Amino acid sequence: MCQNIMPDWWEMIDLKRTLIKVKKGQRFIEESNKISGVFFVQDGFVKVHKHWGEREMIVRFAKKGDIVGHRGISGGNSLSPISATAMKDSVLCFLELDFFRSLLKTNNTFAYELMMFYADELQWSEQKMGSLVHLSVKERFIVNLLYLINHLGLDKENVLKAELTKTDLAAYIGTTYETIYRVISEMENENILLFSGKQIQIVDLEKLKLGFV
Repeated sequence: MCQNIMPDWWEMIDLKRTLIKVKKGQRFIEESNKISGVFFVQDGFVKVHKHWGEREMIVRFAKKGDIVGHRGISGGNSLSPISATAMKDSVLCFLELDFFRSLLKTNNTFAYELMMFYADELQWSEQKMGSLVHLSVKERFIVNLLYLINHLGLDKENVLKAELTKTDLAAYIGTTYETIYRVISEMENENILLFSGKQIQIVDLEKLKLGFV
């Protein structure tokens, strides 16, 4: 946000924003509750999720610099379609909805960049939903893992820069824990990746990419 806001607004943002510290496991947006504003992750890691029948579906993950709560900005519905929970101790920057809308109306570059973000997210969401019908669980896992690598990055040891459990991955991909366990075991045997605790190390990135060709 700050990269695309006109300097004249910076002082007002400092006055209007609220920094909120949330603990690991703390939910700060509740599905179906009234929307009060949007959050930017200043530090930490967050999951955005919602109910999918009897199960939880993780919609996306948000890292430092990402926006959370934007899915609830609507002219016709004031209830949040998602929940958001900290996956580690995090610091959030909160802006009330009316002020956030004022920023959009008066900062064209910011509004444009947010529109591009919406477009990219919609495209990925449609691709992800299509994969539920057309791809096997292993193929869905590969597609989503490659997306997470691109979005979150790898460290010097080729470990994904986020700690995720097999339960998290199952909820993100749309399958069961038992199925994701089998898929990961198979890919470990193929020497493509290693899963240790909550860390995913990519042993052979090219081989991972070829798994979806």
